[in-house]
Amino acid sequence: MTDSGHQALGATGARKLANTTKTPVQMPAITPRWLVTFLQWKPLESGTLRVNRVKTDDPVEVACSQQDEGDLPEDYVDYEENPREYTLSAISTILNIQTRVSDLFSSPFDQIREQLRLTIESVKERQESELVNNADYGLLNSIAPFMRVQPRKAAPTPDDMDELISRVWKEPAFFLAHPLAIAAFGRECTRRGVPPATVTLFGSPFLTWRGLPIVPCDKLYVEEGKSNILLLRTGEKKQGVVGLFQPGLAGEQSPGLSVRFMGIQTNAVAQYLIALYCSAAVLVPDALGVLENVDVGLYHEYK
Repeated sequence: MTDSGHQALGATGARKLANTTKTPVQMPAITPRWLVTFLQWKPLESGTLRVNRVKTDDPVEVACSQQDEGDLPEDYVDYEENPREYTLSAISTILNIQTRVSDLFSSPFDQIREQLRLTIESVKERQESELVNNADYGLLNSIAPFMRVQPRKAAPTPDDMDELISRVWKEPAFFLAHPLAIAAFGRECTRRGVPPATVTLFGSPFLTWRGLPIVPCDKLYVEEGKSNILLLRTGEKKQGVVGLFQPGLAGEQSPGLSVRFMGIQTNAVAQYLIALYCSAAVLVPDALGVLENVDVGLYHEYK
């Protein structure tokens, strides 16, 4: 027995010879980024997409069931003279890693790998935010005036969602909404006795309305208790919304994402350039609609 009065080795002393099981670094800001998953992505050449459209939307003059030998109508389709061009936007940062740290403290987790992983996650979160909110190509700033719907009341109701579907009626793909807006819509459905059905996509359950998944995205921000709900048609073949990226980048880690080693500075700090190039294009105006300014804080008492 030692002077301390213990009859056996205590936990404090024993821990000095024990290995502690560790987790990788957890990052609460990481989200599923469903918008990136649900969009269809188009590779570009030279980082630019030109969206060509017809100059007027009038139908071509045709003849139907012509019985006589009269001349057939003559017409042509004119194009916009100055079509819009979308240029990829760069989301980039430089990661600094002290080589002494990466040399000495890379077991069981590689410090360089973990630093790159967490930085890339942050860059991808910013990518989704830009896809929604960018002043030039963000979805919220690319909606035509006639595709904007105001709620009948404050909260998003089934009638409001149906009105939005009536605007994006040509093969809509999915709704996009903040989780609080989805919850508000769910409450309105419950109040009316029409709870939304669910569907499993990519291994996760989603609420649906009229068969369309309601996809959560926290980048549709809530401001003063109000948010917006988007409805998209996607894909180039359907003249919808498409994501844009540049393939074949040097140091490509995933589509549009590049990681390149920049060297070691005189202070022994290694530097890595992380860059993600992306944009989004609404090919025709009726591919994207919005239910604006929905109240996400309205609750009901049920008896």
